[in-house]
Amino acid sequence: MQIDRLFEIIYILLHKKNKVPARELAEQLGVSRRTICRDIDTLSLAGIPIYTEKGKSGGIGLLPDFVLNKSILSEQEQSEILSALHGLSNIGTSDTSQVLQKVSAIFNKTAVNWLEVDFSDWHNEDDFWGDLKLAILDQYVVQFDYYNSYGDKTFRRIEPIQLWFKSKSWYLKGFCLIKQAERVYKLSRIKNLLVTNERFEQRDLVEIESESTIGATEVDEEITIKFSISPERAYRVYDDFSENEVEKQIDGSFIVTTAFPIGNWVYGFVLSYGKYIEVLEPECFREVIKEEAREILKKHL
Repeated sequence: MQIDRLFEIIYILLHKKNKVPARELAEQLGVSRRTICRDIDTLSLAGIPIYTEKGKSGGIGLLPDFVLNKSILSEQEQSEILSALHGLSNIGTSDTSQVLQKVSAIFNKTAVNWLEVDFSDWHNEDDFWGDLKLAILDQYVVQFDYYNSYGDKTFRRIEPIQLWFKSKSWYLKGFCLIKQAERVYKLSRIKNLLVTNERFEQRDLVEIESESTIGATEVDEEITIKFSISPERAYRVYDDFSENEVEKQIDGSFIVTTAFPIGNWVYGFVLSYGKYIEVLEPECFREVIKEEAREILKKHL
């Protein structure tokens, strides 16, 4: 792409004390001298103080003390670019780090370490963010073992589309070659990921059906639940619910009113609060929680 080559020309000239012959630039960038001359004209029209000198010691150069400044990008735009690159570099891929280093030199700025991202989990298992990034950008088919919400292990081959963060979890969107449909897979349930050498063409797809939501099934129907949570679980309340769903009581407890999509997972979520939660309504949900608790008790007698 021309824009990549233009930045590369500026980067090369910024790191050369002497002027660079057009022939040398052409060889380094793999283009013709005529292309380099056109690029020089483009940079000059854009306001870059680039010049050429003829003769034995001539060549192409930049005016002394030049940095890529407001002639193309404002200070804010430069900072935004560096910040975005710094965020991407946290994934740990070497190519993004190299781009960050080059652009920092062009802007004559140091990227502020404003963000630290660790994609690995607390179990210190191997992560595969770099592999997924490569597969998505270069369009390689990936395959992996997958555990669904019922704990069943299946084999999947997909054309990866996008990494997606939703409701405190990371997901992988892709087209499943086995089911011939778009699916969403929870990253924590993906095991033994392999990026194959098989390439794919971008599909014209609209909707993605989730194979791995928080719950076991996908349903549109919701149920509104009201419950009381003891002060001992205050640390979880604002992690699990929005502020407008929570009413803090004088004794430090919380009354929470929220809507959940109907599914077996809801019972497990409520029971995860143990003795520190009481379902207030509806009565039908309260009865189900009672029965679930009785079944748990039977296993521990």
